[in-house]
Amino acid sequence: MKLFRPAIFLSLVIASTSMAQANSKVSPNLPAFGASSKATSVSGLSSGAFMAVQYQVAFSSSVVGAGVVAGGPYYCAAGSLLNAAVCMGLVPFVPPNPAGMLVAAQGFALAGQIDPLSDLQNDRIYVFSGTKDTVVYQQAVDATVAFFKDLGVPQANLLYVNNMPSGHALITPAFGNACDANAAPYISHCSVKHKAYDQPGAMLTHIYGAMQPPAKKRSGSLISFNQSEFSDASTGMAADAYAYVPQNCKQGDACRVHVAFHGCLQSAAVVQDDFYGKSSYNDWADTNSIIVLYPQVNASTIPYNPKGCWDWFGYTGPNYALQSGSQLKAVRAMVQRLTAPLTKVVASQ
Repeated sequence: MKLFRPAIFLSLVIASTSMAQANSKVSPNLPAFGASSKATSVSGLSSGAFMAVQYQVAFSSSVVGAGVVAGGPYYCAAGSLLNAAVCMGLVPFVPPNPAGMLVAAQGFALAGQIDPLSDLQNDRIYVFSGTKDTVVYQQAVDATVAFFKDLGVPQANLLYVNNMPSGHALITPAFGNACDANAAPYISHCSVKHKAYDQPGAMLTHIYGAMQPPAKKRSGSLISFNQSEFSDASTGMAADAYAYVPQNCKQGDACRVHVAFHGCLQSAAVVQDDFYGKSSYNDWADTNSIIVLYPQVNASTIPYNPKGCWDWFGYTGPNYALQSGSQLKAVRAMVQRLTAPLTKVVASQ
């Protein structure tokens, strides 16, 4: 019988660990690009839409608009998963109560936990709900529209698209499922008057106004970066995230920033680049001087988040919808990095 030799075993462990570390790719930190700090917008699908609304309300002084695809109003779940069914419109004839969410938001603003709500009244907001959506029903999204109206957002600034026979998905012109699908990767293609509907383009156009046509061939770069610089494992956020940077933004132009929040089961760990690479966000960004930030949240057991959803009901703690909420704070720090003065590393490329 061969004797167990601890020294040999330890050397094998060290060797295998060193090899794993050598083979693992560590993404660089997110560069600063000197983007405009006064032209940030957000959008998202499903849990990403809830998250987009949370970010917009919490940091309204620095956000000019939002795209909300199949998402409910701010603080809808009030910190409890028990309220999720109502917030998703799953309980017949019991829609979310936007008046209650407005009262909660007013209290948070009065306490200085979110920006003043008056900052939202000039925002331009696109809201979407497909008539075939069986994940987040229209009565929930109707409440989102009512919430913004109650806040004083002018009707001219609020676009609600709720007549398209689409399922639960981001709608892109040339990729994904059939229009009425409610299935992974939760990206679909639909036609309006025989023309492919381009939802990222529709959102960005409503928020920013007239846009240059999307790029037929992208000239910018899709970068991965070390997201753990901004968040630890307790937030449920992934180690890496992504950003699309147009060529002129690398060279110091004061570009705008758009934050695109994926939905549940839509992170890169599940669908790879379907959301951040194959949708049309980057095509529009490339020709319109927009840096698109794609933060990532993964499925996890601690915190318990089996589908990789953004926190819109409190799994990271009671402050999830406030500026101090761990996920919101992390994404805000990423935006601040992008709007910081251009780094020498980027300028030299």
